[in-house]
Amino acid sequence: MKVLVPIKRVVDPYAKVRPLADGTGVDTTGAKFEINPFDEIAVEEAVRQKEKGAVTEIVVVSIGKAECEDQLRKALAIGADRAILIETDAILDSPAVASLLRDVVASEAPQLVLMGKQATDDDCNQAGQMLAAKLGWPQATFAAKIEINGNSLQVTRETDSGEQVVSLPTPCLVTTDLRLNEPRYVALPGIIKARSKPLEKRPVSSVQAPKTTLVAVELPPARPAGRKVGSVQELAAAIKDRGVI
Repeated sequence: MKVLVPIKRVVDPYAKVRPLADGTGVDTTGAKFEINPFDEIAVEEAVRQKEKGAVTEIVVVSIGKAECEDQLRKALAIGADRAILIETDAILDSPAVASLLRDVVASEAPQLVLMGKQATDDDCNQAGQMLAAKLGWPQATFAAKIEINGNSLQVTRETDSGEQVVSLPTPCLVTTDLRLNEPRYVALPGIIKARSKPLEKRPVSSVQAPKTTLVAVELPPARPAGRKVGSVQELAAAIKDRGVI
């Protein structure tokens, strides 16, 4: 089974960022960039499935500027076989990303697209679902467990009311949740080996105009200071005074 794993370059989710002075975006000066954590989980799962013998090839793809090569090389170090960089400096929203990925799927013909459920920078949780719709493929979102059985998958999904188990024929698309796995530490031999793995660069002639518009970026309001109460009764009274109960 051939697996395609889209990854996104994002600011380190543990770093503190601030809006630009004019509110037009986020100030990334000096910021560290990483693979989007949910996408890294997808790469790890693809590698684990290959180690089990269920997957034969793992292709990672990223869309953006040349800087994305760093994240693609890390994915190769984790265990992906080859990488593709779709080169563009255009502003992309979820519909545009889904359209570009659809073209990659058409050229690569994977049996499974495995990707993070959302990116930590925009938190849209849209690209996977949109890509599945454009492909006409069955999908399972928020995967906490994946079992590959020949030409079908059994996916345990995280839902608001508990777990749901679904069965999917291939080709299909699955988005990953946090409980699926914990990505491995990338050791030096993997980093060295990744340098010799193929990384193909593909230019794009055109990108569809964004369907969404960024209005402004601003910090959330400061949280008011908390206070200690001396008893459960006092806590209940304070909550009641605020009209919560």
